[in-house]
Amino acid sequence: MKNGMAECAVCHSKLVSPTVKTISRAYDRHRSKISSKQRALNVFLVVGDCMLVGLQPVLVFMSKVDGKFKFSPVSVNFLTEATKVVFAIIMLLIQARHQKVGEKPLLSISTFVQAARNNVLLAVPALLYAINNYLKFIMQLYFNPATVKMLSNLKVLVIAVLLKFIMKRRFSIIQWEALALLLIGISINQLRSLPEGTTSLALPVTTIAYIYTLIFVTVPSMASVFNEYALKSQYDTSIYLQNLFLYGYGAIFNFLAILGIAVFKGPGSLDIFEGHSKATMLLIINNAAQGILSSFFFKYADTILKKYSSTVATIFTGIASALLFGHTLTVNFLLGISVVFISMHQFFSPLSKVKDDQQNGTLELIDVRENHSSKDSSFVNMAAGANEEASHRVGPDERQPLLPR
Repeated sequence: MKNGMAECAVCHSKLVSPTVKTISRAYDRHRSKISSKQRALNVFLVVGDCMLVGLQPVLVFMSKVDGKFKFSPVSVNFLTEATKVVFAIIMLLIQARHQKVGEKPLLSISTFVQAARNNVLLAVPALLYAINNYLKFIMQLYFNPATVKMLSNLKVLVIAVLLKFIMKRRFSIIQWEALALLLIGISINQLRSLPEGTTSLALPVTTIAYIYTLIFVTVPSMASVFNEYALKSQYDTSIYLQNLFLYGYGAIFNFLAILGIAVFKGPGSLDIFEGHSKATMLLIINNAAQGILSSFFFKYADTILKKYSSTVATIFTGIASALLFGHTLTVNFLLGISVVFISMHQFFSPLSKVKDDQQNGTLELIDVRENHSSKDSSFVNMAAGANEEASHRVGPDERQPLLPR
């Protein structure tokens, strides 16, 4: 950006630097004109996410012995982040080998340092994810796998609210109604799902469960929105380089948690492989793959799509837990799933799309006297790329690739 003006990454025309609201409107127009390549990517992301997310609660349940975990959940989270760091490094090396002549080298110290400074915001979702990953294990002590998956779907509404206020994302009335239907579907499934009894704290299990549920819903919702904001705000940065920072921060936070546990429980708790089994190893691989896939959701697709795809995984989780552990698929569960599917269809229906205020399909001009912060200006390339079909007449060969080459 120079003198309040920004250059489009597609046609190099000069535009007044857009605000977050402008970017949101550009994204709305982009979503209404999805190319076949991006549609195929979305299908791949949704199918992969359904399999991984649906399998995760089942693996967590299989990891329990006599209803308890023999290993430290933090150790699983640390090993998961370490696995993702290794994957990011390998993919970054492969991407660097296929760079074209004249491109800025990915592995140079200057590129790494500059990218680290620009992507420091990724530390926020990394910390929130570290908290959430621990909560996933705690939730399994109070709910069966299918119920945990249904409860996690409450995040969709929280994410929608955060997207509206943080990223100025717009939703139509029909889409808000679809989110309300989602809550109704979850509520139907939750009838008579909380176990009875008390804890060692002499508090009702339901009270503790509701407290964990509140944290379990809000923390990952904030993490998802901040993650999408951070990834898309530095859209030109390699996703593997961004993942390296994100997973690196996550590994650091989980390692600090391990050290904190060692202070209270003694040096013996530093053995991160203690109590692990084949089920936990599969869980680590599954969590790592799920986290990697999520980064592509947040950068190239949409957070709402990510959470709705996780909702579909509820069916897989419910059927798998019924076959493997004998959990009953109640009428409430089946009715709740039906309402959730109706909600999904309504939310993503073409009739529910937000109508653009401007009919000419161009980026709106804003007052040059507005405060042009660096965070707003960092969205310029992302907006131009996402809005290229709506704002510019370019040929198919000029469009930016969906995935980094």
